[in-house]
Amino acid sequence: MRVIADICITPMGVGASVSDYVTEAHAILKDAGLNATLHAYGTNVEGEFDAVMSALKRCHERLHELGAPRLSTSIRLGTRIDKPQTMNDKVNVVRDKLAHRA
Repeated sequence: MRVIADICITPMGVGASVSDYVTEAHAILKDAGLNATLHAYGTNVEGEFDAVMSALKRCHERLHELGAPRLSTSIRLGTRIDKPQTMNDKVNVVRDKLAHRA
């Protein structure tokens, strides 16, 4: 089953800047072959459900290895079985409607 996920991993106890941790986590998601799109407060990810969860686990393991003593992760997941749908599909539907607004 495919999933679209919105993931935000927050390293705690590492100081004010977390960009090094975000960079590492994003690289792990990409290296897993997942479609990952960074946004201001997290990352949208799409792929097979088990692959997304496995990559998320690897993110946690690696960020702890890098010195983050604590991680807090928020995840929103969406699956659908009635038709295939990508992150781009979801965004483009709204963009098209906005373009046709009077």
